[in-house]
Amino acid sequence: MNEVLLRSLTPSVIGILVRRGADFAAAEDAVQDALVEAVRVWPAGPSPSSSSGGYPIRDPKGWLVTVAWRRYLDATRADAARRRREDRLDEEPAPGPASAVDDTLQLYFLCAHPSLTPSSAVALTLRAVGGLTTRQIAQAYLVPEATMAQRISRAKRTVSGVRFDRPGDVATVLRVLYLVFNEGYSGDVDLAAEAIRLTRQLAAAIDHPEVAGLLALMLLHHARRATRTAPDGSLVPLAEQDRGRWDTESIAEGVEILQRALARDRLGEFQAQAAIAALHADAPTAEETDWVQIVEWYDELARLTDSPVVRLNRAVAVGEADGARAGLAALAALDDSSPSSSSRGHPIPRRAAVAAYLHERNGDLATAARLYAEAAQQAPNIAERDHLTRQAARLNARR
Repeated sequence: MNEVLLRSLTPSVIGILVRRGADFAAAEDAVQDALVEAVRVWPAGPSPSSSSGGYPIRDPKGWLVTVAWRRYLDATRADAARRRREDRLDEEPAPGPASAVDDTLQLYFLCAHPSLTPSSAVALTLRAVGGLTTRQIAQAYLVPEATMAQRISRAKRTVSGVRFDRPGDVATVLRVLYLVFNEGYSGDVDLAAEAIRLTRQLAAAIDHPEVAGLLALMLLHHARRATRTAPDGSLVPLAEQDRGRWDTESIAEGVEILQRALARDRLGEFQAQAAIAALHADAPTAEETDWVQIVEWYDELARLTDSPVVRLNRAVAVGEADGARAGLAALAALDDSSPSSSSRGHPIPRRAAVAAYLHERNGDLATAARLYAEAAQQAPNIAERDHLTRQAARLNARR
């Protein structure tokens, strides 16, 4: 049984059932049943056409469509009137090659529908497009399986009435995929790798420079994954990472994809982020990083997004390019322009950590230590909290 093949076929099989008249929720349930049956009866060998361990499957997609449609009809019989049942049975297509129409792109749009919350969109995308089980998704997000099942069921009910032929929002789909990527790895599912796979699949379905930009960004970030933490689980800052262990193949692929996207002169936020990541990846050492060009890309990104988080990251880049005092001035300008999002209102994520770093570089160790301790209290995870606590302790020991 080829699990990768099964998961790659999932969205197109759901799309075929929806085009035949099944609502999305019922189609997704039927396809999940067909996947379970495939796991049970398909050959265990590496090829879907192999006959070892079972009968040969010459058309895996057609087989899944046939089994899923029958599961759908079985479920429909329990609730439908006799005439409606007979109509659907009369309409059942004869077994044979599956339709060549690929609704994968429409399924991406459906799972990232604006009516869904981000968490529901992520869960539904992983289930319907990614082909993951509810158990796998629950483990990845560290929630009980019953809780995740309810979330997915609510999401399916929400979008069941959405027509497949309506245009979708690419930007929303990309945000959902980036949310998946940033979850990293937990349970038995590598969500970062899964997000890259799904983004590759999306890139094959639609020619869009921002899709390419997101794929490039993911590849460039993923290339550094092995060096982000020490053996004891502690965080390793970018400047201290072993660049000899970065995945050069992923970097080369990411840069190539990004260059093709930028050549189309339709700049978007993911392309700009990927350009920044590419400049980091291109530097042989931290000291050789082209911070001046990174500041320029942050300027582009700020114009595209008007995000205080982008301007916060720009302040770090300015501090590296023009000195700590310039970085602190950029940070002060951010506070003045976004008072409701700054430390005087709802704190910008990691603002205290950035301020601590810049104050340390400027020689104000007392302020830096205090801000590192403050940032540790606001940290979103244990690894980051421990790292910031160590930074505060290091500076306090030097005073």
